[in-house]
Amino acid sequence: MLFAQSGGLKPEWEVRKTLQDVSVKIQRLGPYLSQVKPQEWLAKGAPDAYVKQHKLCQDELGYLLRAVDALAARPEKLPVALEAYFRMEALEKMVDSLSNGIRKYQNAALAELIGGVMSESFSGRDQLRQYIQELAESKDKEFQIVDSEAQRCRGTVSQQPPSPIRQEKTRVVPK
Repeated sequence: MLFAQSGGLKPEWEVRKTLQDVSVKIQRLGPYLSQVKPQEWLAKGAPDAYVKQHKLCQDELGYLLRAVDALAARPEKLPVALEAYFRMEALEKMVDSLSNGIRKYQNAALAELIGGVMSESFSGRDQLRQYIQELAESKDKEFQIVDSEAQRCRGTVSQQPPSPIRQEKTRVVPK
């Protein structure tokens, strides 16, 4: 679980451990995607879009793994967490669509294996979504504190009388 039950964020070491588990599970998808041969499907009447989709799935898997690694390195970064989450969703949708082609043109058992790996790999997606919500709330609270302190400082500074302008004496240098 990426978030604390008490409403606070989990310690970074726990977040990193969870992300490492997610990464290990996601990596299992790679060898299965390597078994997919959409070029051979063309002879069976498959649209060539499956070839492009297969390449996109492989690319997106790499992007996702890098995003998860980046988040593990900097779990306090909300944009990095969002990227990891959106890449997870994108990969899931692409692989789901590709699985239809695998089932129809190659091997239903392989499609089922890929679906199982996806289900297992993305069980952490909801935890990541929850972590993002908690992180966003935490960042929002930090911003409110900083904004409040800035307003207090502005008020203090604006109530102080202006400091007198000091005139520097110019030194006359004889010629």
